[in-house]
Amino acid sequence: MKSRIFLLEDDTNLSETVTDFLEEEGFTVDTAYDGEEAEEKLYENRYDMLLLDVNVPGINGFELLKEARQRGVDTPAIFITSLNAIENLEEGYESGADDYIRKPFALKELLLRITTLLKRNFSHKNGDRIEIDTGIEYDTVGNTLYVDGEPAGLQPKELALLKLFLSRPNEVVAHETIYDTLWGYDETPSETALRTYIKNLRKTIGKEKIVSIKRYGYKYLPK
Repeated sequence: MKSRIFLLEDDTNLSETVTDFLEEEGFTVDTAYDGEEAEEKLYENRYDMLLLDVNVPGINGFELLKEARQRGVDTPAIFITSLNAIENLEEGYESGADDYIRKPFALKELLLRITTLLKRNFSHKNGDRIEIDTGIEYDTVGNTLYVDGEPAGLQPKELALLKLFLSRPNEVVAHETIYDTLWGYDETPSETALRTYIKNLRKTIGKEKIVSIKRYGYKYLPK
């Protein structure tokens, strides 16, 4: 059965380009060009993936997803945005996004992000939390890690890395997969930065939970 994707994008040319590409890749795509139309379709239909532009007429992408999450919509979501400020990125994750991609982007990168999310073994559930260890929980709705009931204060890329690990427990995740997940098309992956993110995650959730696989990647060991 084909995965069904919902695309909110007010640029008609970009919308048609993305739709044609994804349909050629075997997906079914439903589109909307403004927030009100998108809200109506999200009420009426179930999708396997949401692709949401942020700056659209009417309800913006952030508010649209936030309201959908509050209604219990658990579909994985990727924001398509030209917004570069870190505050906007944080707002996107707080509204319940799984990933984001900046314009302009390569269609193959978008496809990679979609397929990565569709493979994940958890989705957003209203109030759903994954217990990592005693007193350590990850909130899949708010994209927040809690330690003893308080937000851990991780950076957006650290949270994205944690989500990747949680989606692939006991699986070796290659460096290339991590780079593709954490860094956008117009960004340069940093091995030094990745080591810092790993160090901070280990410090927060436990050193023994993230195992380094020499010259290949990392493995997350669940409780």
